[in-house]
Amino acid sequence: MQDNSDSSRSSRNSDYVGAPPDNIPPDNIPPDHTPAVTLLSEDELALIHALQLRPRASWSELGSVLGVDPVTAARRWQRLSGRHEAWVGISPGPRLFDRVCAAYIDIDCAAGEAGAVARALSAHPHMLTIERAAGAHRLLATVATRDLAAMSRYTLDVLPVLPHVTGVHARLITHMFTEGGDWRIDALAPDQRTQLTPAPAKSAPARDRSQITDTDRVLLALLARDGRATHAALATVLGISAATVKRRMDELVRLGLLRFRCDFARPLGGWPVAVTFWATAPAGAVQRIGQALVALPETRNCAAVSGTHNLALQASLHSVADVLRFETQLAASHPELSIAERVVSLRHDKLLGRVLDPQGRSISVVVPDIWGEPGRYSGPT
Repeated sequence: MQDNSDSSRSSRNSDYVGAPPDNIPPDNIPPDHTPAVTLLSEDELALIHALQLRPRASWSELGSVLGVDPVTAARRWQRLSGRHEAWVGISPGPRLFDRVCAAYIDIDCAAGEAGAVARALSAHPHMLTIERAAGAHRLLATVATRDLAAMSRYTLDVLPVLPHVTGVHARLITHMFTEGGDWRIDALAPDQRTQLTPAPAKSAPARDRSQITDTDRVLLALLARDGRATHAALATVLGISAATVKRRMDELVRLGLLRFRCDFARPLGGWPVAVTFWATAPAGAVQRIGQALVALPETRNCAAVSGTHNLALQASLHSVADVLRFETQLAASHPELSIAERVVSLRHDKLLGRVLDPQGRSISVVVPDIWGEPGRYSGPT
């Protein structure tokens, strides 16, 4: 439960729970009006790291670990979130990937049109993340739908007919070893991390097949906008009691269907480089190598995938020069792993439902809704 010092922020942001900020297309910022870039401070990074570990911790808990009073911790977060440089939302729980269909999709675009396509696709609730790849007129998207049939309709019937799209190539995720909600920065001391690392929660049996209800979908949409929204604020929107909201949130976490995560403008925090490696490992070694790659601090996402290459690894790095260093490290640690391609992202246009500006700030929210029917969406052009 959050303490009372959080209530002022929740009240101040109550409108944001119900409606996203104005959508400002990133590419429409005039060159001579580009906002000044100020890197995040060490204190801000420490708070972000703390919220990565405990996204819904009270300001008293966070302040105690950070060595500040609760009001200072809350105000620091207000400044960060007010500048759209950090936010708390939700992340797929580890068992959700067993119930839905997810894929990495390469989307080829006509020359000069990748930005327009990215902006249009940002309005799609099935498009979780969109990156622009270096070296080609290509987007790399992370997509999720309720099942394989819906993924087939989306990739075969919807995406190929969009303006300026010239090719669609899907790699289905057959097993997710880790996703971006597990990635951590290194801004806290070991003892601080220990204080904030929760004890392993008791999970539901793997055979539990509880379904996501319509009320759950509304709840998840609200939490996608503000993952720190109080139970009382959520209850008001849903028309149920705060105790019922808490019980259902706890149950979704226990079932492995929901997690909370803190994200931030990575270029402003010192992680401007995102790279995707497509690799091949012997079939019998994929599980072992995938689990080993999860332990690397650079690893953001790691998944077994269909197609020519059976392993995808996405990493966050401090510089382009780190790409070769990291790949060399992979080759030395796992000589049986053959890296076929490495793709550096020039820009993230969308990150788990957040539309981003060129510096990685959140400028609007397109709530992920993987259970809806894929269709032809209207959005910014």
